[in-house]
Amino acid sequence: MSEVTLFGFPRSVYVQMAGIVLTHKQVQYAFHDLENRNEHTEPYCTTPIRTGADPGTWRFYGLRDQRHRQLRGRCVRRPEFNAVGSTDAGAHEPVDQRGERVLYPYLIYHVSHERNVFPQLGIASDEKVVAHAMSKVEICLQTLERELLRTRDFLIGPDLSLADFFMLPIIHGFGFAPEAQAMYPRFPSICAWRERMEALPTMKRFRAAQPPRGPIEHARRWVVSHRPKY
Repeated sequence: MSEVTLFGFPRSVYVQMAGIVLTHKQVQYAFHDLENRNEHTEPYCTTPIRTGADPGTWRFYGLRDQRHRQLRGRCVRRPEFNAVGSTDAGAHEPVDQRGERVLYPYLIYHVSHERNVFPQLGIASDEKVVAHAMSKVEICLQTLERELLRTRDFLIGPDLSLADFFMLPIIHGFGFAPEAQAMYPRFPSICAWRERMEALPTMKRFRAAQPPRGPIEHARRWVVSHRPKY
């Protein structure tokens, strides 16, 4: 039995972040698919949580709910999960801020949900939500492009880091939107970085293990619970 369990649904960018890092570190893990089991009360956390009496048992959570803040305080960090090539416990902080507070809200929460998630469920896109996000998406991509022009190969320098594995699922998820397909060619450094990332053995193993990209059935509740309103 694996000592690590990843909870969530496959299309969650946060679940993918954890899964990619586990794959890169060659940590064997079990995936507990909350979508298929109709379980959507588990909290979200991108760092491991020790569960049960067994000190060797760890779980990664990939969903949010009202208990997120309380549970986050119980997260127990293990150095090998903080960075790909480093055990610096602070190495993930700028990444968390950049992805969580800036790129994720506009590329995924606003645009990807409206252009991909909801239409796959027969729910029409809210054009006001998309319109509100697009100018901010442009700024986000311009900033990321400048960063990659400076660092060249990867996001924070010449070496692969946790920042790259955190950013890739957001860039990948947004890429299914028609707006992304029109915009990305204008950002050659982002496109080159994305190709470089997808060519990594880690990403090839991770992509090969993923199920088909099906509808997110529980997202029907998102329309009521946390769809942006403008």
